[in-house]
Amino acid sequence: MLLDPDHRYRAVAARDARFDGCFVTAVRTTGIYCRPSCPAVTPKRHNVEFFVTAAAAQAVGYRACRRCLPDAVPGSPEWNLRADLAARAMRLVADGVVEREGVAGLARRLGYSGRHLTRVLTAELGAGPLALARAHRAHSARILVETTAMPFTEIAFAAGFASVRQFNDTIRQVFAATPSQLRAAVRRRNGQQPAPGVLTLRLPYRPPFDSAGLLAFLAARAVPGVEHVGEDGYRRSLRLPHGIGTAHLVPKDGHVACALRLSDPRDVTSAVNRLRRLFDLDADPGAVDDVLAADPVLAPSVAARPGTRLPGSVDGAETVVRAVLGQQVSVAAARTTLSALVMALGEPLPNPDGPLTRLFPTPEVIAERAGEVLTGPRRRSETVRRFAAAAADGTLVVDAGRDHEELAAELCELPGIGPWTADYVAMRVLGAPDILLTSDGALRKGAAALGLPSEVAGLQAYGRRWQPWRSYAGMHVWRAATTKTHRRTA
Repeated sequence: MLLDPDHRYRAVAARDARFDGCFVTAVRTTGIYCRPSCPAVTPKRHNVEFFVTAAAAQAVGYRACRRCLPDAVPGSPEWNLRADLAARAMRLVADGVVEREGVAGLARRLGYSGRHLTRVLTAELGAGPLALARAHRAHSARILVETTAMPFTEIAFAAGFASVRQFNDTIRQVFAATPSQLRAAVRRRNGQQPAPGVLTLRLPYRPPFDSAGLLAFLAARAVPGVEHVGEDGYRRSLRLPHGIGTAHLVPKDGHVACALRLSDPRDVTSAVNRLRRLFDLDADPGAVDDVLAADPVLAPSVAARPGTRLPGSVDGAETVVRAVLGQQVSVAAARTTLSALVMALGEPLPNPDGPLTRLFPTPEVIAERAGEVLTGPRRRSETVRRFAAAAADGTLVVDAGRDHEELAAELCELPGIGPWTADYVAMRVLGAPDILLTSDGALRKGAAALGLPSEVAGLQAYGRRWQPWRSYAGMHVWRAATTKTHRRTA
């Protein structure tokens, strides 16, 4: 992201959509903030100020542009690239932690006092945790207002507001319109009523987007009953903070169409955030591809698959269980074991949604009954059980707000979990962009197919040229393990 105000202004003058979500542009003369690519007449430089977050602009009295909808953009890739306190806090705020646990709960998860957290966020982002959460509440409320027929009273509490009055005041302040006006406007545009029980959303991304590669990765690992990848896109069941749900994602031009069914509408923020992370929709593919294409070995793969994404996670504990069961076995073998685990211990969905019939089992159930279900090495089964017990009692928390090094150390303290598993979890759960799994057999096979060093030390040394995007480079190298490639000759 360009930090210099003059560079930002040039991006605004060029209406460069690559920077949408990285900062907002506030215009003093109108009191409005916009995304960088807003099609309105470019304001004069002396009338403009920039904010890292929409919350910071709202905190000083700016309201969202009704033309460019600056909140309906991809998030900043900076929160995955950075691993500091502010970035970790932003990931948890986006998941709705403040609404569920308050600022004290957010601070406790991050290991700092509420006062220190507020001071750091205000200094770096221009807004404290309450203001950041308020902005997310406003965005969630707008989604529910525009995509459902729910009464506004129910929307107010579902979005996390303490009262209907607070909900109405915030919507007017942020969007310069009442909830009724927002709903009427979208009905005029779309000319149709929302389907009952379904939230139909558009999840934007920065192009290009290699949806075929992402779906192929997920399809190979999809657990029947919990996930399904077909010609109509990706489906999966979700276990969320307040209830359960199902999601159907279909990549489109410029956005991913998302149909959500939730048992509790309070989970809309968490569901959207987790699905965006699963599809890595906040990535900056231009920055990634520029670095990787500079390597002649990866350049053909980047040209063939521009916009490769790093598949994420919708549930940290589930990802750890899947990673442990995938250690030292093929993807197909791991999928078979996981399928048996889900069929035996997964909770049936009360309202099956097509091929989705079950939820992934909870850590509590796995800790209690894994030994009855899992076959194969006893040590592996015991590792799964020990992790699940630690996750169930809160001893070990695996979520997007964790520090990479701390999480890796805690995971590796469990017998049977080593650096490969810890780093794989960091890639999937934290979105860590600069990890190269040099001990992974498939990755080394792909490296050999490309003519790269296939031993750990040599691959690690060569991979330094891919920093800070080694996780994305690994996706290209992994792909080479399963496709025909020409060996490097020079």
